[in-house]
Amino acid sequence: MSELIVVTYDDVYKAEEVRLKLLQMQKEYLVDLEDAVVAVKDKNGKIKLRQLYSLTANGAVSGGFFGTLIGLLFMNPLLGLVVGSLSGAVAGALSDVGINDDFMKELAANLKEGESALFILVRKFTPDKVLEELKGTGGKIIHTSLSHDDEKKLQEALEAAREEKGAE
Repeated sequence: MSELIVVTYDDVYKAEEVRLKLLQMQKEYLVDLEDAVVAVKDKNGKIKLRQLYSLTANGAVSGGFFGTLIGLLFMNPLLGLVVGSLSGAVAGALSDVGINDDFMKELAANLKEGESALFILVRKFTPDKVLEELKGTGGKIIHTSLSHDDEKKLQEALEAAREEKGAE
């Protein structure tokens, strides 16, 4: 079962920085991400979601391939490519995988200008190593499906460097 974690940051770029750390950890097989989305509120108050995967582009590529293949059967591969790409792009734009966009926009509506949020959907992870990597990145957990103990450990790891810097 996947775990959902939502963390807010006081900096517009911090959520993206942490997402990049998570992607690096995924390459090292420390975490298995299903989805990781950064949300930012712009100056006009509109929520921008920076998705991990572009479903529109993926749909256009796969639609173009299959359209060309079908077009070859009917002796018009160029028309098949165009129609396949367009239909694939539309299908990709209309689909939603991972974390629900409406849910993310609803939670991100509470962000102030200059803040960001990171929505993470994790299939599995190595807790001790991931917590060590995220130690001191800051942020505040605003929503999670983790147990209370795991949530407390994660929040403590996120805040660890702040306390160390404050003590000096």
